[in-house]
Amino acid sequence: MNIADIATKEFIEVDVGTRMGKVRSTFEDGNPKGIIVTNDGEYEGVLSEREVLQSHVEDDAKVAALIKPSRNSPAPKIDRQEDVRETARMLIESNSKVAPVFENEELWGVITDDAILEAVLENLDALTVDDIYTSDPVTLQEKDGIGKAINHLREHSVSRLPILNENGFLTGVVTTHDIADFVIRENNKTTVGDRVGDTDRMLDVPIYDIMNSPVRTTSLDKTAKEAVETMLDDDYAGLMVTPEDDDRVVIGVITKTDVLRALTFTEEEHMDVQITNISMLDTITREGITESIQDVADKYADMQVMHAHVRFSEHKEKLRGTPLVQCQIRLRTNKGQVAGTGEGYGAENGFRVALDKLERNVLELKGVTNDEEYRGQLLRKLNEL
Repeated sequence: MNIADIATKEFIEVDVGTRMGKVRSTFEDGNPKGIIVTNDGEYEGVLSEREVLQSHVEDDAKVAALIKPSRNSPAPKIDRQEDVRETARMLIESNSKVAPVFENEELWGVITDDAILEAVLENLDALTVDDIYTSDPVTLQEKDGIGKAINHLREHSVSRLPILNENGFLTGVVTTHDIADFVIRENNKTTVGDRVGDTDRMLDVPIYDIMNSPVRTTSLDKTAKEAVETMLDDDYAGLMVTPEDDDRVVIGVITKTDVLRALTFTEEEHMDVQITNISMLDTITREGITESIQDVADKYADMQVMHAHVRFSEHKEKLRGTPLVQCQIRLRTNKGQVAGTGEGYGAENGFRVALDKLERNVLELKGVTNDEEYRGQLLRKLNEL
């Protein structure tokens, strides 16, 4: 299946000379997944809501300030005849929800994660939430400030955070969009002279005041199709995962990105490794990352690794021009998920620290029993795409 019939010509476009204030208002009013940026009609890039939120560009600045060749995760240019699986992979690796589609080297339209998920919905009955969700989510307390939420979203490169009360029970969720909406709304109320002090006060506002509640949840035994249908129907990018008998206890998160990642699983002999923000690789290659993770997995013959996800994110801090990079490695194995996170100056150093921590955590998976049934069933169904 290719994307020829699921890509669309309907998208929001702005010129590089557009004010950032107008772009922020566009995200507030229309909640688009991304905005196509052009320069005199020629494609320049895509702006996501997360990029706008994380930037410190003033409202009077031009969009051009955020469209740079060195950006961490430039949206991929996708051919209109591209395969659905390859398109899903490119969206994940560039950390994008929307990407430009080209035909005969001309901008034709866009493809979104929603369009892909809708196209493959019937095939998702083969997967359960347990197969693809992310465990051990990063959480916040109701009393924590918005500033802490922003730091968590940046540090962990996530788009949503479960909110817990003083008893540790799930009471709400806050997303990147919720915070962007709040910041835009509050900034519109202030004058230039008030902006600095008012921003400080905004960061101290309890997350309880802007979180979404009640929370839409799902359980491990639900199918991926059921979870995606809920997300599409309610316009959610993710759901909290709870035990079937107690929706107050959050044990994980499932997002549209998790489902897209499952679509890219292959039946090739080498390990399936996916890299988010692949453009940040400096002195290390995709092949080097794959080999290093494979070396760790091979030390423990009883551990079956179905999929590896490596995510890079860049901090502002630099050492002699080299940015501080956080790397998270997450393996999906026949005994569940195992992860390692580390930081270092440059992608390779961050990866090596994360790999060391991953290996320590893998030690806890010794003694597992082989279980290839899950992988076989999953792949047989997905290969029908």
